[in-house]
Amino acid sequence: MAGLNVDDVKVSLQKFGLYDYVVFVLMLLSCVMIGVYFGFLKKKAKKGEAEADYLVGNRQMKIIPVSLSLIASFISGISLLGTPTEIYLYGVQYMYIVGGVISMGFIMMYFYLPVFHNLKLTSTYQYLQTRFDRRMRLFGSILFTLATMAWLPIVIYVPALAFNQVTGINVHLITPIVCVICIFYTCVGGLKAVVWTDVVQTILMFGAMLLIIIKGTLDVGGLSVVIDRAKASGRIEGPDLRFDMTTRHNIYSCVIGGVVYWLKTNAVSQNMIQRYLSLPTLASAKKALWTFIFGTLVLLALCCYSGLLIYAKYYDCDPLTTKLAKAKDQLLPLLVMDTLGDFPGLPGLFVAGVFSAALSSLSTGLNSMSAVVLEDFFKPFSNRPLSEKQTSIIMRAVVAIFGAICVVLVLVVEKLGSVLQLSMSLGSVSNGPLLGIFTLGVLIPWANGTGAIVGGTIGLLVMIWVCLKAQLAIATGELAFDLKPVDTQGCSYHFIASEPMSMLAINTTSLSIDATPVEPEFALYHISYLWYTTMGALITIIIAVIVSFIVGPNKPDEMNPNLFSPFIQRILVRRRIAAHNQLEMATGGIKEIIQ
Repeated sequence: MAGLNVDDVKVSLQKFGLYDYVVFVLMLLSCVMIGVYFGFLKKKAKKGEAEADYLVGNRQMKIIPVSLSLIASFISGISLLGTPTEIYLYGVQYMYIVGGVISMGFIMMYFYLPVFHNLKLTSTYQYLQTRFDRRMRLFGSILFTLATMAWLPIVIYVPALAFNQVTGINVHLITPIVCVICIFYTCVGGLKAVVWTDVVQTILMFGAMLLIIIKGTLDVGGLSVVIDRAKASGRIEGPDLRFDMTTRHNIYSCVIGGVVYWLKTNAVSQNMIQRYLSLPTLASAKKALWTFIFGTLVLLALCCYSGLLIYAKYYDCDPLTTKLAKAKDQLLPLLVMDTLGDFPGLPGLFVAGVFSAALSSLSTGLNSMSAVVLEDFFKPFSNRPLSEKQTSIIMRAVVAIFGAICVVLVLVVEKLGSVLQLSMSLGSVSNGPLLGIFTLGVLIPWANGTGAIVGGTIGLLVMIWVCLKAQLAIATGELAFDLKPVDTQGCSYHFIASEPMSMLAINTTSLSIDATPVEPEFALYHISYLWYTTMGALITIIIAVIVSFIVGPNKPDEMNPNLFSPFIQRILVRRRIAAHNQLEMATGGIKEIIQ
């Protein structure tokens, strides 16, 4: 490629041909057919069961499909493209979050999942009304709705960027087409269609990543070359054992902060819990949980290795400095076209895999929105019970309307490129307070509705301030990223590096909304983004408990034990038995005195 400039190289790598388009279209058609099958051909649900069938698969789903759906729902296109970029830029320190993921599994299995599953909920926010009051149900539902509608357009936009990188096709042409297909099969097929399309999409994700890894490793000279180059650049390193909350990633933020982040994402989020509630028994839900964790860890490992592979491929010619890749989320697509571009159909398989992750997240979000809007916004305020026809119309209309809004918001996301990071951090704003509220509910019987609403509101306001200050600090350069070294001495084409490498980290990946402070002074908003959820949850819980005791706490003996985690239930039951025995003894003593 001597004598070529960077633009010539870009054009030469855009080898997305007929077979690639065929593979991509086949993926979309398979999703449509699954929707058609469950929406029109599958035997209709019995009268009175339509709502449960649409939202939770009549609680008769199978473990493996639900587990694969959970993996697909959690690993969005952002994660699929962002994790390799994270490893390329910052090294493997982030991957110690696996300790947090595994710990989350045990905590969720014992503390949260039994409560929601045994109550047979449809919306997790129904729990907040039962445990606290209607205010908390609305508070949680509104936070979920806002966070979801801020997240879904980005989920679609990022893989559209990848599609643009490999094909040159305009983002605004592919985005509406893909969204309409997703809206269709989610609208007509309900949860069953979402789960089974997720199965197809999960297989595509794993297949695409394995293809890239196997062929890419062979191209650079084998596994030993990948490992040696990663070690030499400091990308493979042991866990950082320094306890410094401002350090971007260390063992404490990844494990402690990571477990709290994953708890909110998996243990109390409507997007994920709705899948667990579709299973017939708590035992099957626990099996699905651990299958999900295993599959997610495998996929994270593949993404991590692909990040090391990107560095091994471009170790002496960084594509971000040369502008061969305009955005960091285009690093993996660049590797794909460089590695698989000469094999017709394989780049199409990769793009299908990335879009599969996006479609899964979009369909999950829309199906969950359908459940939340119906259960939390319509039913509580309806003067009389909704008919089956009204329920059906509402559920499908929600999917169609919110799906259309997502398509429009993709246009907004593109125009607000400098605010993309801020949009991604909205999840951190609501995650902490929501997890704090649900934790209050299942673990602290004394907490009441007034305490929960005050604690949640203060937690939300504090997190808004922290996230806004962090974004402002990033924009002004107060916070900067500590990048691993890169090189351009081996480039075989001409380029002009218009920006120093240090500036390339201003738009970070979806995995991180934070930075390492340049100045030694500590400020609350300097802490690692992995502590955000923990901070929001702790503030919510502490304030809620204080306010509850000020206004008058609940009496645990009068509470419904089924609203609490199993070990809290056992404590409450023992207290009631002891109180009953004391009452009987006192009554017996009085009778003896009378006699």
